[in-house]
Amino acid sequence: MTLTVFYDGSCPLCVAEMDQLRALNTQNHLRFEDILAADFQSRYPTIDPAAARSILHGILSDTDPLNNADGQLLLGLDVTHKAWSLVGKKRWIAILRWPVIRWFADRAYLFFARNRYRISYLFTGKSRCEPCSKGACVLPRSSSK
Repeated sequence: MTLTVFYDGSCPLCVAEMDQLRALNTQNHLRFEDILAADFQSRYPTIDPAAARSILHGILSDTDPLNNADGQLLLGLDVTHKAWSLVGKKRWIAILRWPVIRWFADRAYLFFARNRYRISYLFTGKSRCEPCSKGACVLPRSSSK
Protein backbone atom coordinates (compact mmCIF):
# COMPACT_ATOMS: atom_id res chain seq x y z
CA MET A 1 0.00 0.00 0.00
CA THR A 2 1.34 3.42 -1.00
CA LEU A 3 0.05 6.86 -0.15
CA THR A 4 1.02 9.76 -2.37
CA VAL A 5 0.71 13.00 -0.41
CA PHE A 6 0.16 16.21 -2.38
CA TYR A 7 1.42 19.06 -0.19
CA ASP A 8 2.07 22.80 -0.41
CA GLY A 9 5.83 23.13 -0.69
CA SER A 10 5.74 26.84 0.18
CA CYS A 11 4.09 26.35 3.60
CA PRO A 12 6.69 26.05 6.40
CA LEU A 13 4.50 23.94 8.69
CA CYS A 14 3.43 21.69 5.81
CA VAL A 15 7.05 21.17 4.73
CA ALA A 16 8.10 20.47 8.33
CA GLU A 17 5.47 17.73 8.61
CA MET A 18 6.50 16.21 5.27
CA ASP A 19 10.13 16.23 6.45
CA GLN A 20 9.12 14.34 9.61
CA LEU A 21 7.19 11.81 7.55
CA ARG A 22 10.10 11.42 5.08
CA ALA A 23 12.46 10.63 7.96
CA LEU A 24 10.11 7.93 9.26
CA ASN A 25 9.23 6.48 5.84
CA THR A 26 11.63 3.52 6.13
CA GLN A 27 9.18 1.11 4.47
CA ASN A 28 8.60 3.44 1.49
CA HIS A 29 4.83 3.52 1.96
CA LEU A 30 4.73 7.26 1.29
CA ARG A 31 5.47 9.41 -1.74
CA PHE A 32 5.55 13.19 -1.61
CA GLU A 33 4.51 15.59 -4.36
CA ASP A 34 4.74 19.37 -4.13
CA ILE A 35 1.58 20.82 -5.69
CA LEU A 36 3.55 23.93 -6.67
CA ALA A 37 6.04 22.04 -8.85
CA ALA A 38 6.11 23.41 -12.40
CA ASP A 39 5.17 20.06 -13.94
CA PHE A 40 2.66 19.01 -11.27
CA GLN A 41 -0.49 19.34 -13.38
CA SER A 42 1.00 17.47 -16.33
CA ARG A 43 2.09 14.60 -14.08
CA TYR A 44 -1.13 14.51 -12.02
CA PRO A 45 -3.97 15.66 -14.30
CA THR A 46 -6.60 14.13 -12.01
CA ILE A 47 -5.59 16.39 -9.10
CA ASP A 48 -6.97 19.92 -9.36
CA PRO A 49 -4.17 22.22 -8.11
CA ALA A 50 -6.66 24.82 -6.83
CA ALA A 51 -8.52 22.19 -4.81
CA ALA A 52 -5.22 20.76 -3.55
CA ARG A 53 -4.27 24.24 -2.30
CA SER A 54 -7.49 24.43 -0.27
CA ILE A 55 -7.32 20.96 1.31
CA LEU A 56 -4.59 18.33 1.58
CA HIS A 57 -4.97 15.60 -1.05
CA GLY A 58 -3.63 12.06 -1.07
CA ILE A 59 -4.04 8.99 -3.25
CA LEU A 60 -3.94 5.60 -1.58
CA SER A 61 -2.94 2.84 -3.96
CA ASP A 62 -2.78 -0.90 -3.36
CA THR A 63 -0.83 -1.57 -6.54
CA ASP A 64 1.49 0.60 -8.61
CA PRO A 65 2.15 3.87 -6.73
CA LEU A 66 2.99 5.62 -10.00
CA ASN A 67 -0.41 4.79 -11.48
CA ASN A 68 -2.80 6.93 -9.45
CA ALA A 69 -5.78 5.96 -11.61
CA ASP A 70 -6.38 2.89 -9.43
CA GLY A 71 -6.12 4.77 -6.14
CA GLN A 72 -8.56 6.08 -3.59
CA LEU A 73 -8.62 9.86 -3.11
CA LEU A 74 -8.25 10.96 0.52
CA LEU A 75 -8.67 14.53 1.74
CA GLY A 76 -7.62 16.61 4.73
CA LEU A 77 -7.14 14.83 8.02
CA ASP A 78 -7.85 11.48 6.36
CA VAL A 79 -4.54 11.97 4.50
CA THR A 80 -2.75 13.01 7.69
CA HIS A 81 -4.12 10.04 9.63
CA LYS A 82 -3.24 7.54 6.91
CA ALA A 83 0.28 8.96 6.43
CA TRP A 84 1.12 8.77 10.13
CA SER A 85 -0.46 5.31 10.36
CA LEU A 86 1.71 4.05 7.50
CA VAL A 87 4.87 5.13 9.32
CA GLY A 88 3.59 3.75 12.63
CA LYS A 89 3.62 7.02 14.57
CA LYS A 90 1.21 9.53 16.12
CA ARG A 91 -1.50 6.96 16.74
CA TRP A 92 -3.43 9.58 18.72
CA ILE A 93 -4.47 11.18 15.40
CA ALA A 94 -7.00 8.34 15.05
CA ILE A 95 -9.08 10.13 17.70
CA LEU A 96 -9.63 12.94 15.19
CA ARG A 97 -11.40 10.48 12.90
CA TRP A 98 -13.93 9.30 15.51
CA PRO A 99 -17.48 10.21 14.39
CA VAL A 100 -18.32 13.02 16.84
CA ILE A 101 -14.82 14.49 16.99
CA ARG A 102 -14.35 14.18 13.21
CA TRP A 103 -16.82 17.00 12.42
CA PHE A 104 -15.00 19.46 14.70
CA ALA A 105 -11.52 18.30 13.69
CA ASP A 106 -12.34 18.68 9.99
CA ARG A 107 -13.55 22.25 10.51
CA ALA A 108 -10.44 23.08 12.53
CA TYR A 109 -8.28 21.57 9.75
CA LEU A 110 -10.07 23.65 7.08
CA PHE A 111 -9.43 26.77 9.17
CA PHE A 112 -5.75 25.82 9.33
CA ALA A 113 -5.62 25.14 5.57
CA ARG A 114 -7.15 28.54 4.77
CA ASN A 115 -4.78 30.33 7.14
CA ARG A 116 -1.67 28.14 6.92
CA TYR A 117 0.68 30.94 5.90
CA ARG A 118 -0.38 33.18 8.80
CA ILE A 119 -0.29 30.27 11.25
CA SER A 120 3.14 29.25 9.92
CA TYR A 121 4.34 32.79 10.54
CA LEU A 122 3.12 32.64 14.16
CA PHE A 123 4.99 29.37 14.81
CA THR A 124 8.08 29.73 12.63
CA GLY A 125 8.50 33.43 11.91
CA LYS A 126 8.11 32.65 8.19
CA SER A 127 4.89 32.75 6.22
CA ARG A 128 6.48 30.96 3.25
CA CYS A 129 9.50 28.75 2.77
CA GLU A 130 12.41 30.91 1.64
CA PRO A 131 13.60 28.62 -1.18
CA CYS A 132 10.07 28.31 -2.53
CA SER A 133 9.32 32.02 -2.35
CA LYS A 134 12.24 32.54 -4.76
CA GLY A 135 10.73 30.05 -7.21
CA ALA A 136 13.15 27.16 -6.64
CA CYS A 137 12.27 24.84 -3.80
CA VAL A 138 15.19 22.82 -2.45
CA LEU A 139 12.93 19.99 -1.34
CA PRO A 140 12.88 16.95 -3.61
CA ARG A 141 9.93 17.00 -6.00
CA SER A 142 9.08 13.38 -5.34
CA SER A 143 10.80 10.90 -3.16
CA SER A 144 10.10 8.00 -0.88
CA LYS A 145 12.26 9.43 1.90
